[in-house]
Amino acid sequence: MPQKFIVLLCGLLASACVSTHTAEKKSPTHSLAQQLNGSAQKRVGMVVAANPYASKAGADVLRAGGSAVDAAIAIEAVLSLVEPQSSGLAGGGFMVHFDNQTNTLTAYDGRETAPEKVSPDMFLNDEGKSIDFINAKNSGLSTGVPGMIAMLKLAHDDHGALPWGVQFNRAKELALNGFEVSPRLHGMITRFAKFIPNTPEDGPTEARDYFFDGNGEPLAVGALRDNKPYAKTLELIASDANAFYRGRIAEEIVAQVSRLPRAGALTLSDMAAYKAGRKRVVCASLQLGQLCGPPPPSSWLAVGQVVGLLESQGLLSSELDWVAFAEAQRLAYADRDQYVGDSDFVSVPVGGMLSPEYWRERAKDKNQALANQALKAGNPWLFEPEKKVAYGNDNTQDMAGTTHFVVVDAEGDVVSLTASVESIFGSTRMAGGMFLNNQLTDFAFKAVDQQGVPVANRIEPKKRPRSSMSPTIMLDANNEFLLATGSPGGNSIIAYTAKTIVGTLAWGLSAQQSVELPNLVARGDTVRIEKERASDAVIQSLKAYGFNVKESAGENSGLSVVRRLPNGELEGGVDPRREGTIERVEFD
Repeated sequence: MPQKFIVLLCGLLASACVSTHTAEKKSPTHSLAQQLNGSAQKRVGMVVAANPYASKAGADVLRAGGSAVDAAIAIEAVLSLVEPQSSGLAGGGFMVHFDNQTNTLTAYDGRETAPEKVSPDMFLNDEGKSIDFINAKNSGLSTGVPGMIAMLKLAHDDHGALPWGVQFNRAKELALNGFEVSPRLHGMITRFAKFIPNTPEDGPTEARDYFFDGNGEPLAVGALRDNKPYAKTLELIASDANAFYRGRIAEEIVAQVSRLPRAGALTLSDMAAYKAGRKRVVCASLQLGQLCGPPPPSSWLAVGQVVGLLESQGLLSSELDWVAFAEAQRLAYADRDQYVGDSDFVSVPVGGMLSPEYWRERAKDKNQALANQALKAGNPWLFEPEKKVAYGNDNTQDMAGTTHFVVVDAEGDVVSLTASVESIFGSTRMAGGMFLNNQLTDFAFKAVDQQGVPVANRIEPKKRPRSSMSPTIMLDANNEFLLATGSPGGNSIIAYTAKTIVGTLAWGLSAQQSVELPNLVARGDTVRIEKERASDAVIQSLKAYGFNVKESAGENSGLSVVRRLPNGELEGGVDPRREGTIERVEFD
């Protein structure tokens, strides 16, 4: 049984201010771990990813002189093949990049976009009721324009050290020669078999043909699975990234989306029009430095808000540390659900949600007598210079088909990247050897709430659905790299990611210990906690406060963490709940 933790909180961070600007320091710094105690040491890099094939591929690219972005490309190309239940090149994601020479952070937005011809009621039947999640997921309706390749190419143009294309070599080799099916992939195929179309009436059956043998049995653990169509896709992308959005690959994707039943609206024009975004990070500036992530439609704001809410209350008594963490989550989730959407379409009170004054005001909304009741959203517009906009309540349940990884290269540059196809195996439709995303189910199925008020995350043409993906990088008070973290897990990503920040920076744990803490997720009127990792004392403290506690049998996190220690050394943390590995790379 995993070790149980009873964590004593000795105090969170002090007063905070807010920054939505790129973190910057004028003078450049040396590479991480290049100097220890005044004497030159070997440079060290690190890769933490969710699958051994991917971790090794990234490390090999670093050894070949590649940058953190080069390694990220190789990692995601491999994950698309060996971990197709989680992410892929026909999906999307968000990346935060730290440039160690200029001490700057940049966010890259590779979130999928809705096709031009989507309708706000496309997930509703003739009676105005939901067609249900599985029907929506396993359809062409759910697939947005993939953003991963465009995002990786944009980041490579900025920070690549190797020529575009060589990063795909390892994934192509595995696709041609085969990779061993992992226990997790086998388990996912077995558990979700009933949701993989078996007849044309259910939907395209390529996924079943790919995952099951001639006797109808799921591929066994250790079985070799090749994917020659994917190898061809990689060959085309390696020659020209634009080939993904025009020509053969785009045609295959559009054809699959257009198939019955529940055909989607994606067109070749939608594919050709896609643009990834290079954006300023949003940051909560804390005493120990800047905690930063991507702006909306990422929900990273909620991660910053959880930590900020805790910080605004100063010291907390040790028996209430988990209670305080749960309350901060409930407040942050309520605000996230109400206000976060694609900021190109709706106004989001970014400054208000990250305002220390708002944190202090918002913290007053917690009340032990009301612990069993769902908290309402606050009013961050009071602390935001922009005009107030009222949005309806939105409880969209984004699912857990996602991955996260962290890379630190020889120059001390860092990538924190979260990628997804949304739910398990995405839409279950395949094109070019890839699983197509079902990210459009991350939109609210209904455009208005019960009171008829439009929700921020409603479906609109060319809009990017709200995402829980929250890749995070924290810089210290000198704007040096301090911590990179993130996780898969659908809505729970916010809670999982915040846990590692609080664990390492407030509770004095190592990166690995923070990952192994019990996962606690508090959204709405229920607090879930991982019973196999939580002590009885922690569970009882939550119940004693009045929470409706659900002792969860398991939480689907997949945390990857890299932390810089005070002496400059790198420390990794990888989630034992998945198959991730840490690769340490030493450079001459």
